[in-house]
Amino acid sequence: MNLPALSSVPSRTTLSQAVINRTLFSRTVQNQTISSHTFKFMSALLLALLPGQALAAGSETSAPLLLGLFYIVLSAAVLGTVFTRLKLPGVVGQVLAGVLVGPSVLGLVGPEEFYTVLSELGAIFLLFMVGLETRLKDLLAVGKEALTVALIGIALPFGLGYAFGAFQNYETVSSLFIGTALVATSVGITAKVLQELGVLDKQYAQVILGAAVIDDILGLTILAVVGGLGESGSFSTAALLTTLALSVGFVLLVVILGLPIIRRLEPRLRQISLSRAFNFAVVVGLGLAALSVRAGLAPIIGAFLAGMLLAEVKDEVQFEEKVHALEAFLAPVFFVVVGLQLDLSLLTSPTVLIGGAVLSVLAVLGKYLGGVLGARTLGRAQANVVGMGMVPRGEVGLIVASLGLSSGLVTGTVYAEVILMVIVTTVAAPLLLRPLVLKVSRAQQLN
Repeated sequence: MNLPALSSVPSRTTLSQAVINRTLFSRTVQNQTISSHTFKFMSALLLALLPGQALAAGSETSAPLLLGLFYIVLSAAVLGTVFTRLKLPGVVGQVLAGVLVGPSVLGLVGPEEFYTVLSELGAIFLLFMVGLETRLKDLLAVGKEALTVALIGIALPFGLGYAFGAFQNYETVSSLFIGTALVATSVGITAKVLQELGVLDKQYAQVILGAAVIDDILGLTILAVVGGLGESGSFSTAALLTTLALSVGFVLLVVILGLPIIRRLEPRLRQISLSRAFNFAVVVGLGLAALSVRAGLAPIIGAFLAGMLLAEVKDEVQFEEKVHALEAFLAPVFFVVVGLQLDLSLLTSPTVLIGGAVLSVLAVLGKYLGGVLGARTLGRAQANVVGMGMVPRGEVGLIVASLGLSSGLVTGTVYAEVILMVIVTTVAAPLLLRPLVLKVSRAQQLN
């Protein structure tokens, strides 16, 4: 993926492109997960059995892309199913599938723009499904906790990242950029785990999702500040405030105007066919995702808001199952592409391994403590879930790190250390999150 260079005053469009993969989701139970993996496996197998001449007849460039997509879908289905049956998060298996078929191991699939676009759509529809499981009133009910989690979860990692760089005697701008990389949160990974466990309607899940929206807005603002400092040694306060105002204004505008419009359209939506209702839902999801980019936010924020609006009418207008079918195909592609982007060859230096390990510990502690402290009113057990749910960096950390390297703000060593941090938080957080969620669920059942 070609990443934009940071200008002296990063524009909203630049920042939107920088986080286009984000992305920081119908009810899914474990047996549905197994069946969806089986369906994708059979579909991929049929694709593989097509004669090579038939593929070539379409286009010389499409044949290798389709073959690569086959490897992506097949590896996601196999490793996702294996991990699910081992009672481990399927998303971890899908990320590792990307590492396996990608350049770092087997080299079956390369970093093509085609797969990047599919992964972006996967992230969009993943968060769209999460929005469909979220009622606005439930999100507003945890607004205080979500805001506190986001603020502490930004301040702590940023401070720890800067301290790490200062201790390593890195330049000030590099230290600030490390702090920025630690601020990023990939809510898509956490949301998928919560979706698999069927707990998206729980209070702690609402806190995580609310904090993720705030985290995205403030994270973009910090990226603008650090990018401006790195390029020119200063930044424009006016541009910074404009970016922040547009981002906040977009979210408020969608919520304030969107709900009355959706409720007014509800009688007409009841009368249209299922296919047209599905088309309407997709148009709303993609439309708000695109508008979100224009407002300087990640597209998944717009998709999440779209799902949340349509959640108000989903009981009367039955389009949810069709949207879930689309998400079930695209979301695994998103996680596999995250794995494709992880370059393990950068981790051969002892200096990088030691520095990256320390940075990983700081990254986990910063977000975890931010969540625990911010959500302490929910009780210790649920606060632990919130803290761990904010830990994954995923594709967001990869993009921030790549921006720093391409713009000359960080050295190759710093970049490799950040990559190691991304790998650790992306893989470890879902593994640690699952038992914490199950513990809370068991306690709630006993009560």
